[in-house]
Amino acid sequence: MDILRLQVKVFKGLAHPIRIKIIQKLANGPLCVCELNEDIEFSQGNLSQHLKILKDAHIIDSRKDGLKVFYFIRDERILTMLDESKDLIEGYLKSFIKG
Repeated sequence: MDILRLQVKVFKGLAHPIRIKIIQKLANGPLCVCELNEDIEFSQGNLSQHLKILKDAHIIDSRKDGLKVFYFIRDERILTMLDESKDLIEGYLKSFIKG
């Protein structure tokens, strides 16, 4: 798979508010589904679908510890990318308000 296709896969993986919330939660370290589900108000099935999309996009990964599966961010640079995109969008909003 070439770089462009991987970029598209990553951006598609990020293209939902719930998935961005999941990444923000995982920024503090690995969490199991039950811990992620405490703050994200969706069914565990819905949350699991979003986790699968993030895993398929190589944004997060998981490890099993006993009966629990813990999810974690594969590469911390994704957090920088989200912060930069937030700054970019805030700049756009300011220019629209001024303009």
